[in-house]
Amino acid sequence: MPAPILPPLTTASSVPARVDVLIVGVTGTKDAPTVVGCPPEVEKATAKALGSSLAEAARAVGADPAVGSTAVLLGAKGRRLLLVGLGEDVPTPDVLRRASGAAVRAAGSLATADGGLQVGLALDATEPEAAQAIAEGAILGSYTYQPISSAEVAAPKVAALTLLTGGGKQVAAAATTGATVARAVARAREWVNVPPNLLYPETFADEAREWARDAKITVDVLDEKALAKGGYGGLLAVGGGSSRLPRLVRFSYAPRGAKTHIVLVGKGITFDSGGLNIKPGDSMYTMKCDMAGAAAVLAATRAVADLNLPVKVTTYAAMAENLPSDTAYRPSDVLTIYGGKTVENANSDAEGRLVLADALARSLEDKPDVIIDVATLTGACVVALGEETAGVLSNDDDLVEQVLAAADAAGELLWQLPIPATAKAKLASKVADVKSSGSRMGGALFAAAFLREFVGEHSWAHLDIAGPAFRSEGADGHQGPGGTGAAVGTLVALAQSLAK
Repeated sequence: MPAPILPPLTTASSVPARVDVLIVGVTGTKDAPTVVGCPPEVEKATAKALGSSLAEAARAVGADPAVGSTAVLLGAKGRRLLLVGLGEDVPTPDVLRRASGAAVRAAGSLATADGGLQVGLALDATEPEAAQAIAEGAILGSYTYQPISSAEVAAPKVAALTLLTGGGKQVAAAATTGATVARAVARAREWVNVPPNLLYPETFADEAREWARDAKITVDVLDEKALAKGGYGGLLAVGGGSSRLPRLVRFSYAPRGAKTHIVLVGKGITFDSGGLNIKPGDSMYTMKCDMAGAAAVLAATRAVADLNLPVKVTTYAAMAENLPSDTAYRPSDVLTIYGGKTVENANSDAEGRLVLADALARSLEDKPDVIIDVATLTGACVVALGEETAGVLSNDDDLVEQVLAAADAAGELLWQLPIPATAKAKLASKVADVKSSGSRMGGALFAAAFLREFVGEHSWAHLDIAGPAFRSEGADGHQGPGGTGAAVGTLVALAQSLAK
């Protein structure tokens, strides 16, 4: 499967002559917009070509400071100025990320059939945080999933991006970091968007191996025979109803001098029909996205390696396809998870926690300092927090604070949910060590309580990304329809903070 087509991003201190579209910011009010970031020489030439000040021209074309709003001016020598709203106040990194994404998408709409636009961004990237956010948003705004079609693949609308910076090497380095993170997010998006008849456990594992090929990452893949030999009862049960058998992918990034060891675990259900507890048809349509947690941890690990962060990362992606058949696992089955703990299965549509349990239990042998799992785990979390906010549940409040800070830096919405004191009693089983589900009410909380059974005394946090992992609506800011790459930015930001 081809990698997503993304434009290269470079930095410059002045506008290159080859730039076709230059993106500048708009603040103030709609009645009195103020253009910001435009280089003086460009502003002067544009004003001369238009016969009016840039502010007057902006008002004439309806430039709006609402974040992500766009308008276009034809400047000197045929170059177009694309005005993007940055809000009424000083823009935050998150505003810059969303605005640059919307602006680059709008710039792409100006391309001819041949594509190939050279786009510059003059959005006052004088601080590292701003430069990183603009770079991330610009690249992600250019991402689109190429349909599977007999038609010829269209040329990319945006061929290259140039970010104007004024803060020296540190700011330029931050832009490079932003580009690295954005490419990882786009890789996760692409995996989520691939149809499930093409991306299933075996091919997903192959994709993961290819993704790590040029990085300082060691890759191990356990097939169904190795899983059976190792006693991975959760993966084997969940994947047993499909002819496309499960895989467990392990990434290891172990740089010299690393003082902190992070384990990342991702749910990789490449399609979730619900198994014998089959889902309604409408609920099944987007279930190719049920591997978004695995996509996130694999993509983030590559970004950490590319950034040469001095932190050790061991990553597990638990991959299975959950289908009904005569070999499918059943409600009331007792499964033996890696390491020996037994689980009474309550519902075959609560499969993600079972594959995660195998991976979490295995990860303890790596002796990590911190464990983070990421999963599109429960509809209950979406009911509680909506479609844009992920939940975080943990046995360590200090770790939660670190995760929340990382999410804030990455521009992702995350909210802490509790694990009730009553959870252990509700997960009690009469036929096994633990039951897989506790209560329909508060389902996200009891799912996390179940996972907690497999992390021992280790510092652990669970990210339930069921809401934000997939976007059914149209584009907004740097987000397009389909897979979003949720949690990738948070995981990289967390690794950066733990590497200090």
